[in-house]
Amino acid sequence: MSLGSVVLLAFIFAMATAAAGPPSVGQAAPDFTLKDQNGRDVRLSDFRGKKTVVLAFYIRAFTPG
Repeated sequence: MSLGSVVLLAFIFAMATAAAGPPSVGQAAPDFTLKDQNGRDVRLSDFRGKKTVVLAFYIRAFTPG
């Protein structure tokens, strides 16, 4: 999975969970499934315990100004 895909996954995750409120420090992210650039399902749980996953949020990304 490319870095761009991971960033896109993080952005979509942020949008999907925005109404749930901010997470607590140290709280595990809930599992979610999204499509990668090739249309295959990718789950956060696929990486749990195997790789470090960083969710990055760019507040003003894709907005004018």
